Amino acid sequence: MKISIISGSQRQQSQSSKVARYLQTRTDSLLACESFLFELGGNPLPLWDEEIWTKDSHWQHSWQPVAKEFQDSDGFVWVVPEWNGMVPPAIINLLHLCSHKEVGHKPALIVTVSASRNGAYPVSLLRQATTKNNRMLYIPEHIIVRDVERMLNGDEPKTQDEEYLIKRIDYAVNILGSYTTALQKVRSAGIIDHQTFANGM
Repeated sequence: MKISIISGSQRQQSQSSKVARYLQTRTDSLLACESFLFELGGNPLPLWDEEIWTKDSHWQHSWQPVAKEFQDSDGFVWVVPEWNGMVPPAIINLLHLCSHKEVGHKPALIVTVSASRNGAYPVSLLRQATTKNNRMLYIPEHIIVRDVERMLNGDEPKTQDEEYLIKRIDYAVNILGSYTTALQKVRSAGIIDHQTFANGM
């Protein structure tokens, strides 16, 4: 089993990166899996353009190494900060780049990050409008890391809120692991036909 964790902040040394590294540690420990951490803060991708469909283009250098890691993955954790009540543009761009080859019929856990008491808007936006053609499957569970600067900074929780958050993260990661195992069987069942039905309705 391989899980890719995406840190969706375009800022370097961001709180989202801290949360993503914590999630990587928990997925490695709880699921005994291989993991790949991709941080948009240190690896900005070009804006999507139609040359991505051309074999000899700049995308071979910038996107294909990431695409290969995603293709080899069985599940995903998307760590997404809330900026102005929205999803950062780098995440939307990345999701435009992802096709069914990378994320199709694979489970994904949404983890949103807020500096205050917000964080729900990215969950809604991601669930509503980011899976039509790439066929990624967000699991029912999600995590909202509120007051992120006070959370996940050490080995032991410092507040009841942080203790609850850590328990909730472990619960969601274990659920993701079960979905990952189940959907491996779906992908290998021989019933998926992306050639005839390339896009969602």
